[in-house]
Amino acid sequence: MTDGILKPVPASGAELFPTRKTGVLVLADGTVFEGRAFGAETTAVGEVCFNTAMTGYQEILADPSYAGQIVAFTFPHIGIVGANDEDIESTTPAVRGLIVRAHAEQPSNYRSGATLDRWLKRHNIPGLSGIDTRKLTARIRELGMPHGIVAHAPDGKFDIPALQAQAKAFPGLVGLDLAKDVTCRQMFTWDQTPWRWNEGYGKQTAPTFRAVVVDYGVKRNILRLLAGSGAEITVLPASATAEDVMRHKPHGVLLSNGPGDPAATGAYSIPMIRGLIDAGLPLFGICLGHQMLGLALGGQTKKMPQGHHGANHPVKDLETGKVEIVSMNHGFTVDRESLPKGVKETHVSLFDGTNCGISVAGAPIFSVQYHPEASPGPMDSHYLFDRFAEAAKKRV
Repeated sequence: MTDGILKPVPASGAELFPTRKTGVLVLADGTVFEGRAFGAETTAVGEVCFNTAMTGYQEILADPSYAGQIVAFTFPHIGIVGANDEDIESTTPAVRGLIVRAHAEQPSNYRSGATLDRWLKRHNIPGLSGIDTRKLTARIRELGMPHGIVAHAPDGKFDIPALQAQAKAFPGLVGLDLAKDVTCRQMFTWDQTPWRWNEGYGKQTAPTFRAVVVDYGVKRNILRLLAGSGAEITVLPASATAEDVMRHKPHGVLLSNGPGDPAATGAYSIPMIRGLIDAGLPLFGICLGHQMLGLALGGQTKKMPQGHHGANHPVKDLETGKVEIVSMNHGFTVDRESLPKGVKETHVSLFDGTNCGISVAGAPIFSVQYHPEASPGPMDSHYLFDRFAEAAKKRV
């Protein structure tokens, strides 16, 4: 301090990050990003994507839709609020790895129960910090989502050719059914309602309709919002048949989000969905559920170069003209040109014009590509749960 003025001390790159690199990201084309390892001391291979959300990293990392993927955050400072037992969307996170510019080792939040580093170690997820995430993001935007591998080595020694070979050997997500890996193993019920500030989660004690959720990798906040709208919820595995669903006498069925190629999961799920359509049940699809509903109705899906991953995506409702800011996490999209007569496009992305919603003329059947439950993200689309509840209650 000089003359009563506190002057900041400049920090060099060597002071911010150790000189010795203890972690690397190696892409299939041989590109190498060196940085500092944290989280679980392990190696993980997957498809590398970037997420533009500024908040909610724990909810993102616990989203089953990220199975098979390594997530790089564009927001530079991750870990400041630590981790807790409330802000999780699944019991066992399926994300392969985490990449950040700067890892906050000491959290500063009253709800924090552990550091991000400790939480990652608990779930065997490797992290990498100190790399140029802007360069990585620009590369993905220009060339698409690459296959890559995150590796840790406390001594800083890496066999780069061997790591590149592992990245090249990763089969990718096209044709891959990952829903079977993240779905529940048996039926269960759910009554937890949305979180309230300083009160925690509530409980649904007076349901007004019955809903079945087909779990392709469902996020917990989808279940909470559904319970909050009055549903008595039964959750079934992804492999459930139409007969399995109808056995519970639901007034409506929700097709959840999930990872992987919808066409691969659709091999066993499309017949079930078509059976529910024939039964005249209200249907609500979210993300992977939206894509498979599109397939069941006769449409097609296709892989996207970069995908949509973030909590700040503008989507236009073509029926009302309203623009919603939503959360997204998907690498496949419904091909609007393949939609048959009687299936209407209801929402589009204002980033790239891709399909973000469909509905069936004259039937209580609709779906959206984005995540209306958020967690993290804005609450612009919570109304969709009320729309589904209203349709279901008409069958009570």
